[in-house]
Amino acid sequence: MSDFKKYQCKECENIYDEAKGDPDSGLAPGTRWADVPNDWSCPICGAPKDFFRLME
Repeated sequence: MSDFKKYQCKECENIYDEAKGDPDSGLAPGTRWADVPNDWSCPICGAPKDFFRLME
């Protein structure tokens, strides 16, 4: 269950790391991408969630 994934913003290249979450936005460490609210946006550039892509 520790296979956390990372997602990168296509706009500014910010990385959402499931292991780290986004505490400043209220997303605790370990928050899976599927559990990130659809109205969440990139904390750096404000791009919407659908601008993020899974990093291989």
